[in-house]
Amino acid sequence: MTRTLLLISGLAFSTSLSAQSQPDCVAQLQPAADSVTSMAEKLIRSGFTAGDGYGEVWIRDLNTFIDLACQVNDKALIKKHLLTFFKFQQADGGILDGYIPVEKSHGVGYAYYYSGLAPEYAGHKNTVETDQETSLIQAIAKYIRNTGDKSILTDTVASNKVQQHLEEAMHFLMNKRWNAQYGLIWGATTADWGDVQPEHEWGVVLDSSSHLSIDIYDNAMFIVAINDFLSIASLTPKQKTYWQGVRKKLSLNIRKHLWDSKKQKFKPHIYLNGSPFPADFDEDAIYYHGGTAVAIEAGLLTKNEVRTTYQKMQANVKAANAATIGLTIYPVYPEGYFKNKGMGPYSYQNGGDWGWFGGRMVSQLIRYDLIPEACEALKPFLSRVLNNKGFYEWYTPDNQPKGSSSFRGEAGVLWSAIRDLKKTQGAANRSRGRE
Repeated sequence: MTRTLLLISGLAFSTSLSAQSQPDCVAQLQPAADSVTSMAEKLIRSGFTAGDGYGEVWIRDLNTFIDLACQVNDKALIKKHLLTFFKFQQADGGILDGYIPVEKSHGVGYAYYYSGLAPEYAGHKNTVETDQETSLIQAIAKYIRNTGDKSILTDTVASNKVQQHLEEAMHFLMNKRWNAQYGLIWGATTADWGDVQPEHEWGVVLDSSSHLSIDIYDNAMFIVAINDFLSIASLTPKQKTYWQGVRKKLSLNIRKHLWDSKKQKFKPHIYLNGSPFPADFDEDAIYYHGGTAVAIEAGLLTKNEVRTTYQKMQANVKAANAATIGLTIYPVYPEGYFKNKGMGPYSYQNGGDWGWFGGRMVSQLIRYDLIPEACEALKPFLSRVLNNKGFYEWYTPDNQPKGSSSFRGEAGVLWSAIRDLKKTQGAANRSRGRE
């Protein structure tokens, strides 16, 4: 099979593990991993909001802890939360970020909108993002894989079945966020996977001052969503061929336009109407950790490129004096480049350290059979969860916790990484038993 076909299929190589070669590092991490697993399960049992600083159920967050939620929460309740997103779906297919009980929405700056299908909630969308639709598709697929409940696809919301709603969400991206010149989808300029643009003090809504751009995170998320949709939906040959074609275009155009083969990294942005940053600023020097991790999930890099990626991430961690590969970006955007005061250097999405994305990278290292690297990367995440007795939203480079102290997204991805690592140990034990 050619490398191109491997990329298009969404898998850069066989994910089967060489069980005989798995190191003892998995067993060495087990006590800490077991403790963090118990903590994560306890937290996810307690609710579906993003964390103690949030009143909303956010789809980009729920997508990252739904695997765990399906193990510890009531299936009917999970299904209810997922279906609520479709009750707010717009006529153009767009999906909102999150919804909150109406009585809790007062005094918050979002431009809320409402649905007669869910009058108890107020919904909102950060329009600078282009990951709400793809996050919901991925979350539905995870729900089905974990519960076996494929009937959710035939549930009816607003006279249409959920599978039709999912396809309408993908058509929203093709109709409203597709750039024909590059054959990729666009969003506002943000730092990697972030939801804050530089032009405003808050920065979550597109307007006439926004600088539109193409980045790796949004497009990789779309590929993962298409893979999921193709795996769960009952499609006609025409539908299947169409979405396979879109996936092929995305895969080839990402490699053509966003991947810098010389630097072995993804370009931060392709600008469609100019950059918001000074002309003498070398943005291409910035390495986007989160979007790169999702690109690996989408099958866009070879195993050798994944290994190099990890090495670059660890070099960035060392240069930034940070603690984990959850470091969002390096180097960071200088002071004043974002009007939002929370986006100063090494703060929040501008060089903050997020287990929410670092945990996903650990899972990808495991998937690509880079087990020693996965153990090395996971260890500091486990240590700080135990040291701080909780899952904090993000950390400063000197490992000081910030934001929500019960951030469910971090709990979800670390739980998944631990689960994936334990599976490799199980495979190794079974192999030894056959020797």
